[in-house]
Order: sequence, then structure tokens, then C-alpha cells
Amino acid sequence: MNTSKTKDKYQLAIVPGDGIGKEVMEATIYVLDSLGIDFEYVYGEAGDECLEKTGTALPKETLEIIKNADACLFGAAGETAADVIVKIRQEMKMFANLRPVKSYPNTNSLFENIDFMIVRENTEGLYIAGEESYTDEGAIARRIITREAESRIIDYAFRYAKENNKSKVTGVHKANVLKKSDGLFKEVFYEVAKNYPDIATEDFYVDATAMYLITQPESFEVIVTTNLFGDILSDEGAGLVGGLGLIPSANIGEDAALFEPVHGSAPDIAGQGKANPIAMMLSSIMMLRYIGENEAAEKFESAILKLLTDGNILTGDLGGSASTMELAEAVKNNL
Repeated sequence: MNTSKTKDKYQLAIVPGDGIGKEVMEATIYVLDSLGIDFEYVYGEAGDECLEKTGTALPKETLEIIKNADACLFGAAGETAADVIVKIRQEMKMFANLRPVKSYPNTNSLFENIDFMIVRENTEGLYIAGEESYTDEGAIARRIITREAESRIIDYAFRYAKENNKSKVTGVHKANVLKKSDGLFKEVFYEVAKNYPDIATEDFYVDATAMYLITQPESFEVIVTTNLFGDILSDEGAGLVGGLGLIPSANIGEDAALFEPVHGSAPDIAGQGKANPIAMMLSSIMMLRYIGENEAAEKFESAILKLLTDGNILTGDLGGSASTMELAEAVKNNL
């Protein structure tokens, strides 16, 4: 969804993070620099190495860099991922998490015609810091669902569908058991749907959705759901199309946006030039569309599609032997 207008120069916050985050970020910027767009890169630190170096996983200076930028590209974080990404989402009020699930050639995808978006609520549900506590018997977590937050994310999903020529939105919940919290989600889903009469609607229980993603994934176009369910279903979606190394994501707020691959820092291969940068590159393509540079986004994605279709220059996880930067060079040449 485009939330910004094109302009002469963009300031990007660059937070490489830990492990392979640095390598995939370097490869991605190498290609971005070939698109003819004037980017100013402002680098910030975050993650495990930052914690060891500075005593904090997410310095205030990095938050300020992200706040002042047109968008942020984030690489990967290790053990401190929750302290970094969740805090950024909360600080920047990034209420929408977008995770596209799309099949590409030569990627071990289980199906050839998958192309849907999971729109996940980012600010409430079970993923709120401080809403867990120990009790004498064990521990307890509080799940918060509000009409305001769910109306906002559901409306975002329908607007995304409308702006991207999608014809159907699927609401996912567990209202048969969680009658009040997910019951409210389902109620709000159909209230918002009335504002979009040209878009078809359906709703499924989350367990049924998990099955349908395996048996009929081609039937989905846009899925909207709460935080925990979206987290689980998006990783299942990654399994459908070849793994986490190919899945980008976006965190969108009213005034801020962060784009990151969903894979981790992969310390076992960090520094060896083996990392697959495609998920980071696809995340940067989402960033290009966010800032309104749609032509550049199409050009970049076409270059990746050609690389995958040819199948000659692939990293080890895709059955090839190319290094991270060799793959980046090939994508750049395809431009």
C-alpha cells in the first residue's frame, strides 16, 4: 500500500543488526544503488552485538534515526529480536504487519500459483510486553482485543485489497471458543466489510485456515487476523513457498514503516557469504512501493524473477553455490 508520494530524495534508516543481517543488507543496497533513485542512508545499531557493545539492544539514537527517516530497512536480530523489533513496532505505532506469500520458480515451492498477503495486527493480542505475570500456580497472560485496533487493521486489509486488485479478504479467528475476544474480531470484520461491497468476504477458524493453507492455498488473496494467529500462519505460508529465506515483511504505521526479512540472524553461516539475500531484497521492494516508487519496484522484482527462472546463480539454500554478493551481482546485471 502506497502511503507516501515520490520525491527527489529519500532518507532511509539502515539497521543491519546481527549475523547475516549485515550481509543481506549490503547485497540489497548494492542493487538499490543501481535503480537511479537518490537515497541517503543513515545507519543505526541494534541487536545482540549492539547490546554487548553499548549495554542496550535498541539505543535511543537508532530509534531517532528511524523516526526521522522516510522508511527503515532492518536486517536481522539474534536473541534480542523481541527487545528490538517489538519495541520499534510499539514506539513507532506500526500497527500493521504485512507478510506476502508468493511462489517463485526454482525455490522448492510446494505449489506454482500461490500469491496472497497476510495482514497481521501488530499492537495487541498476546504480544504485549508486560501482560504476562507469574502466579502461585504458574503463569498467566492477558489477551487484549479492542474494537479500535481491530477496525484499523481490518480496514487496512480491505484498502490493501482494493488498491492491489484483490477480490477477496478472509478474516481468521477462533470465535467458536474465544467468544468474546475473537467474537468481537469477527463482528468488526463484517462491519468494516460493508464499506467495501465490491470485495468478497469469508471467515474461517484459525485451525481450519491452517489446513486450507495446505489443501487450497491458491484460494486465498488477503488474510487478516490477530497478532499470534498471523505470526503462526505466516510461517506456515513460508513453508509453502520454499522457506523463510524468501519471505519479506513490512511493519506499517501512520507515520513510519520498517521492512525486514522474516528469517533470523543465522549465526551458523554468518560471515561466510552463504546467506540468501532475496528476502531482504523483496523487503526493499515493499519499501519502494511504500514510498511510491512503483516502477523501480517492478524493475527490481522482475530482475529477481529472471534470476530465479534462469536458475543458474542461486545460493546454497536454493540448490546452487553462489555467494551472497554473486547473487546480488546477477540481480544487478538483470536490471
